[in-house]
Amino acid sequence: MRELVAVTGADGFIGSQLCKTLVSKGLAVRALLRKTESSRVQGIEYFAIGDIDADTDWSEALNGVSSVVHLAGRVHKMDDRHTDAAHVYYTVNVEGTRRLAEFASSAGVKRIVFLSTVKIHGERTEDRAFNEDDPPNPVGPYATSKWEAERALREIGAENRLEVVVIRPPLVYGPGVRANFLRLMSLVDRGMPLPLGAVGNKRSLVGLGNLVAMILLCLGHPKAAGEAFFVSDGHDLSTPELVRRIATALKRRCVLLPIPASFLEIVGRMLGRGETIRRLVESMQVDTGKAERLLEWTPSYSVDEELARTADWFRVVHRRK
Repeated sequence: MRELVAVTGADGFIGSQLCKTLVSKGLAVRALLRKTESSRVQGIEYFAIGDIDADTDWSEALNGVSSVVHLAGRVHKMDDRHTDAAHVYYTVNVEGTRRLAEFASSAGVKRIVFLSTVKIHGERTEDRAFNEDDPPNPVGPYATSKWEAERALREIGAENRLEVVVIRPPLVYGPGVRANFLRLMSLVDRGMPLPLGAVGNKRSLVGLGNLVAMILLCLGHPKAAGEAFFVSDGHDLSTPELVRRIATALKRRCVLLPIPASFLEIVGRMLGRGETIRRLVESMQVDTGKAERLLEWTPSYSVDEELARTADWFRVVHRRK
């Protein structure tokens, strides 16, 4: 009998690719969604669970499941205008995750792989990359909820022999990417001059292919149990270098204006886009040495390979005629 892997958030940017990859590797997959899908992929079992919170009934969804990849949750939104954002993040990301872990323990699930975030360590790095042993310093309700979800998983795992593996990715990109990365690609594709030529930061990124490969490794590797890992493409980029590589992948001309980062931050605050500008000018690096040592992890694809796949998707879906 094939091992059955349940994936929450299976219809999302990461989940949809993960499910297809799991099937290609010969694993049985149960895709857990808020509601049933109209379009389906052969070899995947679809199961509707409704909203994720402290009252979600996971019993039937986890029947016969050996491992869970927990991707679902309320994601970070820079313009989140919910009147009680902290409560919403807590309800979904903490109480919902705790509830899943409790049901997984009762159902005999062996391992949960949880997708957390680098943001539990802070919003930026200064003179060195984050490593997994750095103290938590979550800023805002999203990062705080992810950190508390990690703690809840470890508590329940320790009490019930449920193996917990945490992955803390930096910015994820690839076919299907949205938000700021998609907006940046659109600007580059239009050939618009960008005022980013003087930015001297360094940022870790992870392509969708590399992240999915890491999730697969953490599902089965015996040394992954009980650990947290960073993952990246293994090549940190400044924002100007990223723009140049996106332009190359899109086969577009790149024009970068050398505007000081300090001036960009001032303008960003004036326009109410301060967080967006900070992401473009500040550094955020992760050290993947632990995964390399413990799991013998190396990225499956280079930055340029991941960007090329993203550009191919962009040309089909988003390029203006």
